[in-house]
Amino acid sequence: MRKLALGLFVIASLLVTALAVLPDRALFAQHAGVATPVGPESGLIALSAVIGDKYQQVTVIDPKQQVMSVYHVELSSGNVELRCVRNIHWDLQMMYFNGKSPLPQEILSMIQAK
Repeated sequence: MRKLALGLFVIASLLVTALAVLPDRALFAQHAGVATPVGPESGLIALSAVIGDKYQQVTVIDPKQQVMSVYHVELSSGNVELRCVRNIHWDLQMMYFNGKSPLPQEILSMIQAK
């Protein structure tokens, strides 16, 4: 009985703390594809999309560090799992990847030929 009371107290304390810290807005998941700055000074961007009936996928992008993280939130339990983290600096340096014709170099050649 003491463990149950202590557990409920801890959960209630965490909820009260979270509500005091969070801005005044709904605590519901966002609609698919919504980009939201996580905090004005953080510079982080969060994207949310529901994947099937099982998961909500949350993508967090840090433009300053050029890092992307993907999380899956299980809809039934609320469990959060980090799926991947990737530094996208070198990805952003590529001219094209899996592109179809006309490729950027082909377009440039056509423009320069005129």
